Amino acid sequence: MNQFWTWARPKLTVDKRLLFTYCVVYFIWGMAMNWVGQQLEIARFTYWWQVITCYILYMVPISLLLRGLPFHMQYAYGLIAMGLLEFGGYALETSYAYPNNLLDQVFNERNFSLGMALFFALYFPLGNKLVSKMYNVLFG
Repeated sequence: MNQFWTWARPKLTVDKRLLFTYCVVYFIWGMAMNWVGQQLEIARFTYWWQVITCYILYMVPISLLLRGLPFHMQYAYGLIAMGLLEFGGYALETSYAYPNNLLDQVFNERNFSLGMALFFALYFPLGNKLVSKMYNVLFG
């Protein structure tokens, strides 16, 4: 565990403006995706504040750890992280999948969580790219 913290600490110790940019971008992104999931009746969080726990407290630190890796590595590691998050969310019933939703109809309900994990794993490489561009525009 000591080795992990030795590796992770410098990646997590970033400029406060960068951390703020991540938090704002991921919060807006999370709220938007929760809204889209509800409107399309695919899935939703049980409580709105889960956007904070999932997108900011879980996904932002993982994004920081994966930052700088090639796209495919960010996606692969992100897939593990999102697989655990999706599994936990539906197992604990803190996320709700609408019955017979669009993904169930296309991929069948047994593949719903896998489809969600495969999709949301893209957040890490795309989120890192988006935040990097926004940070450079805002703060040079």
